Amino acid sequence: MKIVILSGSPRINSVTVRVALHLNNWFKKNTTHEIDLIELKDWNLPPVQSVWTAPEKAPTEFQSLAQRIFAAEAFILVSPEYNGGYSPALKNLLDHFPKQLHKPFGIVTASPGAMGGMRASQQLLQLVPALFGIASPNMLITPAVDKKFSPDGDLLDESFQGMVHNFVTEFLWLAEKLVIQKVVTENK
Repeated sequence: MKIVILSGSPRINSVTVRVALHLNNWFKKNTTHEIDLIELKDWNLPPVQSVWTAPEKAPTEFQSLAQRIFAAEAFILVSPEYNGGYSPALKNLLDHFPKQLHKPFGIVTASPGAMGGMRASQQLLQLVPALFGIASPNMLITPAVDKKFSPDGDLLDESFQGMVHNFVTEFLWLAEKLVIQKVVTENK
C-alpha cells in the first residue's frame, strides 16, 4: 500500500515536521508499505484556481507532486494549529485535487502548547469526509511537540510511544481493510 504523509506546515523551521519524520521512519522500519513524505515547505503552491484532475493536468512545476498525490492509497495529515485551526497551506494543497473517494486518512496534529493541536484535529475530522475520505478515529494529538521529538524525528519522550503505537496500529488496521476491499471490489 502506498501511504502519503502530508506535513502541513509551510514553515522552514517547523516543529510539526518532527512528528511527520518520526512516522515516516517508523513506517519504513516496521512495515513493508511504500511511504512518501511530502513537506509543504518544499512546494510554493498558488491559491487554488482549478482542480487538477490528473497529474498531466497540473502545471508543469507541480506534476511530480500531483503524481505522488494521485498514487496515494492512504494519507496521513500532519498539521500544526494556527489560530485554532488546521494549516491553511494543507487545505490549499488538498483543494488542488479531486475527492479522495474511500481513501483512509490518519489525523495528526502538533503544537508546542499544551493542547497539541486539539482544535485543528476536530476541524480535520470535518474535512476528511468532505474529501470523501474515511478518517481513522484514533488521532495522534501531540502537545509539547518540541520536547517529544528531535528535529530529526527521533522520539525524545518515551512515555509518548504508546500514543504513537495506538495511532499507527489503528490507522494501519483501517487502511489495510479499505485498500484490500477496494482491490476486491475493482476485481469483480
